Amino acid sequence: MSVVEQAGIPAETKYQGFTLAVSEQSNGRLLQLTFNKETVDQFFAAIEEWPIQALEYKSFLRFRVAKVLDDLCGNQLQSLLVDTLVDRNTGALLITPEGLDDVSQAEDMVRFTTAVCHLMGRSNFDAMSGKYYARFAVVNSDNSDSYLRQPHRVMELHNDGTYVEEDTDFNLMLKIDEQNMEGGNSLLLHLDDWEDLEKFSTNPLAFRDIRWAVPPSKNISKETYHPVFDLDVNGDLITSYIDQFAQPANFEEGVWLSELGESFESSKGIQSIRVPVGSFLLINNHMWLHGRDKFTPHDGLRRELMRQRGYFTHKKTLRNPRQ
Repeated sequence: MSVVEQAGIPAETKYQGFTLAVSEQSNGRLLQLTFNKETVDQFFAAIEEWPIQALEYKSFLRFRVAKVLDDLCGNQLQSLLVDTLVDRNTGALLITPEGLDDVSQAEDMVRFTTAVCHLMGRSNFDAMSGKYYARFAVVNSDNSDSYLRQPHRVMELHNDGTYVEEDTDFNLMLKIDEQNMEGGNSLLLHLDDWEDLEKFSTNPLAFRDIRWAVPPSKNISKETYHPVFDLDVNGDLITSYIDQFAQPANFEEGVWLSELGESFESSKGIQSIRVPVGSFLLINNHMWLHGRDKFTPHDGLRRELMRQRGYFTHKKTLRNPRQ
């Protein structure tokens, strides 16, 4: 029996405008939310006057389009998103808007994900792109200064927002396009599925401030300091970790961080998730780590992605006590 079945979550439920089910790709924690095509079409007809540029320039419109989507779903969507993202048993959704599945619809994909994000929170400014979201491509050859765009290696498990001062409660990852692609599944690990959670979280270093700094491509020069582990308002363990940007102060921290990373990568709790074009993962960034499997080399390999990451604003959501 899966964790969501133990929690009493039914296998599939139909709502006005969408359905919710337990994803067949996961161990039961990841839920599959599918918007029917009629709802998707009605949404874009209702927000036709607001192109993506309008959402970029006027941040309040992001909440307006969120309300349009919630209204189309009988005002049941917002509470479901909020409840799912803060539920320790789940905290993650694979979301598919039917009919939104071609790169020619890229800007519509961004508008739709914007609506979903702003039902529970607000997207942070993304310094890499200079917008509230970032679009970027992964191709067969790469010489970037981080693993984000390097296709022929595993991008290790991590949390987003480890190097910014703003809290990063949620992370949304959309697949806009995919060409000549084999491999590259998303990798997810829930903290409670990690065998070594107690071992590492009870170590004296678990709650010690670590220095975090990033390469030039991130367009952030200020360093941040915070521990790998923290507690949420319920007293449950959460994490903020990425191997590439941790700057250990000494031998003790360096060895511990290295062993921590090896433990994450070898966990049997890792879930490999295939995300179709036009679909997106929405996860609680404090209780889930994410990464990406390597791709099979191909001269024409190309994947375009978009991310939005931000903080909870809805009154029902749990906030990180650091804020």
